[in-house]
Amino acid sequence: MTYETTAGPVRLRHFTLADCEIADATPPTPEDDRFSWFGFPVPGRLRAMVESGGFPGPGDISGRLAVEVDGEYAGTVSWHPKDYGPIQAPALSFGIGLLPTARGKGYGTQAQRLLVAYLFATTTVNRVEAGTDVENIAEQRSLEKAGLLREGVVHGAHYREGKYNDMVLYGITRPDFERARAAKGTKVTTGFTASR
Repeated sequence: MTYETTAGPVRLRHFTLADCEIADATPPTPEDDRFSWFGFPVPGRLRAMVESGGFPGPGDISGRLAVEVDGEYAGTVSWHPKDYGPIQAPALSFGIGLLPTARGKGYGTQAQRLLVAYLFATTTVNRVEAGTDVENIAEQRSLEKAGLLREGVVHGAHYREGKYNDMVLYGITRPDFERARAAKGTKVTTGFTASR
């Protein structure tokens, strides 16, 4: 199954073996991406996923897709369930990692906007969220431009650079997402096509 966006230079799709080579050759480092570096990645992990056919499908509450810009691999988006309370009705928490050459050009905002639309279109979740370091101003702006609402600061939420750091939490609910799309006065579309 593949997923492709239909407009603009940015699209989300499944990973290819060529993407795996690029990802393994350009892992995040503390020097080039301090907000996405949590230690050395396991070489070949992405390749093993591709070779095993471990792609997300509609309804999957965890997964990972490649970000492509103008036909070239530019990074990854991923999501996983986040439970609030004992009832099995998770939110989906997502993240993004772009190659250094793809940053600062608005591609991350477009990719995150596409991912939010995809998650609401293919799952039954009521909430999609993302968190970022309080010092990561660029990602905070990107999340806001992608339509998420800043909800507050979660103190000491993640461990990075040898200490616990505060995060800013952003989120959007399904009703707010639908209202925002309807307010634009355009037909509601996800920008995705699915095929086997």
